[in-house]
Amino acid sequence: MEKTQDAKIVDLAIRLLFLGLFLYSALVMVAPLASVVIWATILCVALYPIFDWLQSKLGGRKSIATTIIVLLGLVLTLGPIATAVSGAAELGSEFAEQANSGELKIPPAPEGIKELPLVGSKIADVWTMFERNLDGALAKYGAQILEITKSLFGKVLGIGIGLLGLALSVIIMGALFSPGPQLVQGLQRFANRVFAPRGGEFINLAGATIRNVTKGVIGVAAIQAFVVWVLLAVFGISSAATLAFVCLILSIIQIGPGLVLLPVIIYAWSTMSGGVALVFTVLAVPTMIMDSFLRPVFISKGLETPMLVILIGVLGGMMAYGLIGIFMGPVLFAVFYELFKVWIDASPETAETADGAAE
Repeated sequence: MEKTQDAKIVDLAIRLLFLGLFLYSALVMVAPLASVVIWATILCVALYPIFDWLQSKLGGRKSIATTIIVLLGLVLTLGPIATAVSGAAELGSEFAEQANSGELKIPPAPEGIKELPLVGSKIADVWTMFERNLDGALAKYGAQILEITKSLFGKVLGIGIGLLGLALSVIIMGALFSPGPQLVQGLQRFANRVFAPRGGEFINLAGATIRNVTKGVIGVAAIQAFVVWVLLAVFGISSAATLAFVCLILSIIQIGPGLVLLPVIIYAWSTMSGGVALVFTVLAVPTMIMDSFLRPVFISKGLETPMLVILIGVLGGMMAYGLIGIFMGPVLFAVFYELFKVWIDASPETAETADGAAE
C-alpha cells in the first residue's frame, strides 16, 4: 500500500516537473514578443470602434477594413524611419562631397546669439571658432562631438527599433480585429471565474479605460502637435513640421513640448522684433500647457473611475513600465480601485455575518 502511494507521489512529481518545464519553455519563447503582443492588444482595443465603423461602411467586408487600417498604421510607423534614413543618407552624402572638395564651411552665427543669458557669449565664441578654423575646432572639441554623436545615434536607433516593433504590433493588431468579439467573450468568462461575479465588468472597464487613455494621451498629443505646427509655420520658423513631430513624441511620453518651444522662444527673441517675439511667446506658453487642461477632459469622459485614479495610473505606469505603462497603468489601477470598492462595500455585511456565526 505504501509503495503504491509512493509511486503515485513520484508520478505526480514527474508530471508537475514536465509541466513546469513545458510552461517555462513556452514563457521563454513568448517573453521577447510580450511587449509586441501587448501593444497589438492595446491598439486593437483602441481602434476597434474605427474598424467596426469602417467595415459597416464597406458592407461588412472586414478584410478590406483591416487592410486599410493596417496599411495606414504601417505608413505612420515605418514612414518616419524611411524619412529619417533618406534624410541622413542625403545629408551624409552632401557632407562627404563638401569635405572632399574642401568647400565645407560653417555659416556665421545668428545675430543676437550673444544676447542669450548665461550661455550666449560662450556659444558665439565656439561658433566663431568653427567658422574661422574648422580643423582646429574639431581637434579641440572632436572627442566631445563624437560622444554626443554616439549618444544621439543610440537614442535614434532605439526609437527606430521601437517603431519597427510597433509596426509588427500593427500587423498582429490586424489579425485580432475579426476574432476580437470572441476573444473578449472568452476573457469575460475567464474573468468571471477569477473575479466572480463582476469579472466581465472589469474587462469592459479595461477596454473603456484604454480607449479613453488613447484619446487623452495620443489624441491630445496630436492636437497639441498640430497647434505647434500651425504656430511655427505662421511665424516662419523653419522645420516646423519636424519640430511638431518631435513635440508629438514628447507629448505622448508625457514630457510635453516645452523642450522644443522654450529654445524656439529664445530663438524668437534673438531674431525677431520685440513685438513679434512677444506675440509668439504669448501664444506659445498656452500651447505648452494646453494638454494639462485637455487631457483630464478626454480621459474622464464616460468613465465612473475618478480622474485622480486614472492620472496616478498613467504617471505610475509610465515610470514603472515605460511608454506601454501609460496604457497598462490606468487599466491595472482602475481595476484595483474597483476591487477595493467591492471589498470596502462588502466588509460590513461580512463582519455582521462573522459576528452572527460567532454568537
